[in-house]
Amino acid sequence: MDIENKDLELEKKKQEEQKPEENDYENVCFVCHRPESKTGKMIQLTKDIHICPECMQRTMDMMSGSNVDYSKIDFSRMPNISMINLADLQNMIPKRQKVKKKEPKKQEEAQKVFDVRSIPAPHKIKESLDEYVVGQEQAKKVISVAVYNHYKRVAAGAQADGIEIEKSNMLMIGPTGSGKTYLVKTLARILDVPLAIADATSLTEAGYIGDDIESVLSKLLAAADNDVEKAERGIVFIDEIDKIAKKKNTHQRDVSGESVQQGMLKLLEGAEIEVPVGANSKNAMVPLETVNTKNILFICGGAFPDLEEIIKERLNKCSSIGFLADLKDKYDNEKNLLRQVTVEDIRKFGMIPEFIGRLPIIFTLDALSEDMMVSILKEPKNAILKQYQKLLALDEVKLEFTEDALGAIARKAMEKDTGARALRAIIEEFMLDIMYEIPKDDNIGQVLITEDYIEHRGGPLITMRGVPALEMQG
Repeated sequence: MDIENKDLELEKKKQEEQKPEENDYENVCFVCHRPESKTGKMIQLTKDIHICPECMQRTMDMMSGSNVDYSKIDFSRMPNISMINLADLQNMIPKRQKVKKKEPKKQEEAQKVFDVRSIPAPHKIKESLDEYVVGQEQAKKVISVAVYNHYKRVAAGAQADGIEIEKSNMLMIGPTGSGKTYLVKTLARILDVPLAIADATSLTEAGYIGDDIESVLSKLLAAADNDVEKAERGIVFIDEIDKIAKKKNTHQRDVSGESVQQGMLKLLEGAEIEVPVGANSKNAMVPLETVNTKNILFICGGAFPDLEEIIKERLNKCSSIGFLADLKDKYDNEKNLLRQVTVEDIRKFGMIPEFIGRLPIIFTLDALSEDMMVSILKEPKNAILKQYQKLLALDEVKLEFTEDALGAIARKAMEKDTGARALRAIIEEFMLDIMYEIPKDDNIGQVLITEDYIEHRGGPLITMRGVPALEMQG
């Protein structure tokens, strides 16, 4: 019997070791969802239901109109309160109703990580971007310097000389498929900081259907594993920012346009925002964390369709009348007209001046040329062709492309006018038959993709192991 009792005790110890300690987590108010570190000692109703003194005070005032100060009562000496049916509330408790306690040591370690000497210099950041992003030299240079200065500012903090460096948020303008999102993703990977990518199209003014503006920070908090200190040094990329431009000729309230721009002003400037943990809405029964956006770098990006027409209109006004006058269609065939964009052009597009003023660094990405398309296919570290070569290498088959074939793929992609996204769609189309047929025969050693195959004039050249090249019949 003694042996059985010892075995039971050992099993209980193992189970206790596997469970996370309750002391590691803070209690969260069932009503306002704030943790105990912000509200003070909680009033315990049941094992899992706690209410802060402030919410209890408001509740009692509403019920009885009494003036008793419940924050001064020591509820720890009182038995559990059961004035209401707590079993009903028990079923309403969400699974993630706890916030992990902050450890002072970890905060000190997080601050040490962001040292000026540990931040890569601009030329080092650009070199790393060059490995993944083809072309866009000016954009890579601008973003490298801006990010370097931003993290120097974070590391410096408040200095004794009273000089405080202002935050430099960025606005990135470029045609679809030019690499805006890819550039930011690569940047976050290089710097090893939390990154949140949000879509401005789903944002609406608070109280309307859609995501609240604070949901942008919820994504950043999730990317930082709910570590507020880490999230406060992260990067937020808001894509499709041109979709929240002011709506023209509308008599209704613009809840997804100008109102969103106005709501984002405090985020961009730097403010303490109450952010729901693990949800997109404050209405959900989840804890709230306070996130300071002072050191969060915001990068906004958008294609801004029809912005070129606004630029042309401004440039054509400068032309004179007479024999030396510029033609109205002078700028129609200019591909990189976005380079000449000004703040006034963006304002005319529908962005409010206060919003533009909080994005001081404005830069553009160039439209992709045919030569750039060819480079995108083969040069980056994770180029599309390298991905397919690796897939076939797993079947012990070598995949090669002729230069003419790459040129033909680039031409087809240019016709689609959707930027680099068109490349994968085209390659998926002609690689389908190859990826289907190759695993059938273990004797195939090499596949050569030619221009004739891309243009549907023939098939790829197949080389069997130890046999001259043959043309695969489509």
